[in-house]
Amino acid sequence: MNPRIYIVGAGAIAAHHIQAILQHTSTEAGRPAVFVTDVNAAALTDFVHKFPWAVPFHNLESMLSSPSEPDDVVIVATPPSTHADITCRALRSGRHVLCEKPLAMNKEEAAMMLSAARDAGKLLGCCSSRFAGLKSTGSVQELLEQGRLGEVYKVQWMQRRARARSGVEYQPASRWFLNPAVSGGGTLMDWGPYDIAGLTEALRPVRAEIVHAWMANPETEHPLQVEHPFDVEQHVGALIKFHLRDGSIVPVHYERAACCHGEDRSIVEIEGTKGAVSWDWLSFNGEGERNWRSDLRGEQIEEKIVLKDQPIDMMARPIVYFLAAVAGEPSPAIVNEQAVFNFTLLASIYDFIRTGEAQRVELEGTFE
Repeated sequence: MNPRIYIVGAGAIAAHHIQAILQHTSTEAGRPAVFVTDVNAAALTDFVHKFPWAVPFHNLESMLSSPSEPDDVVIVATPPSTHADITCRALRSGRHVLCEKPLAMNKEEAAMMLSAARDAGKLLGCCSSRFAGLKSTGSVQELLEQGRLGEVYKVQWMQRRARARSGVEYQPASRWFLNPAVSGGGTLMDWGPYDIAGLTEALRPVRAEIVHAWMANPETEHPLQVEHPFDVEQHVGALIKFHLRDGSIVPVHYERAACCHGEDRSIVEIEGTKGAVSWDWLSFNGEGERNWRSDLRGEQIEEKIVLKDQPIDMMARPIVYFLAAVAGEPSPAIVNEQAVFNFTLLASIYDFIRTGEAQRVELEGTFE
């Protein structure tokens, strides 16, 4: 039997989810039943016009009022400030929940969501999985497991775009990205979930410490910044200590910019005593390169391989992965403790900047 899918929010992100459902989850028995609700009546009407097989509801309560089935899935596709409340209500209705990124607004909300999932015996997933499960990242894991990097002593994750601010250069009509009361923050909440997902997938830490962090909102003469000033970070960085499963501790130099006055740069690299590896963690076209460098008799050697992934669009991966996890199948879905651990790393960067005090995060979901 196909799962029943309930979508909360009828905007652009919801359209990506329903297209993925249509393309990847339909079977000979037909496509899954899809229900949708939105507080914006016009958005709901437009959504149903585009996808007439989706059944509309005027509010969340009525949509979730029917008895749940074991494989029911709720997709929360609303702005971040609403994630925790909607997610907990959906979990209490007896349904699994896939929530858009960022998972929550703060640590307390994330902990509450995880508690609700545990109480309900359901999965809590996060859409930060859009770049999870790539073969290039899997190849990096293999190198680490085989010891081909030796003792890892440095990780660098730098993703800098000079002008790529959500709500300014990207989707300028979506000004809520620039309102921290709705978005929870700037580029750290927007792109940080993907960064942390990539880092934790490759290295699989069980604990993390934020020992330094900073953020800035570079000034530009873009009309939207001049006429409507905003106060969310567009450039952020942190030094994080990852405690790995083997007991080793690895420093991670992390940087993300959606606006900066320096050069565009993209560096994702792990360095060890026997070798170093860089890889394409963003797979937009279905393939990614993994580049391993080492030494052979005093000469540097290099091994580049290109790996092709399954033809699943990045916007479709979260629901495809999550439905596999709900079905009990192996999946790169980011769920439960891992989802909350990843989010709490982001929130802890803000906490360090706010307090100046080191932050510690445990994978088990306890926060100090």
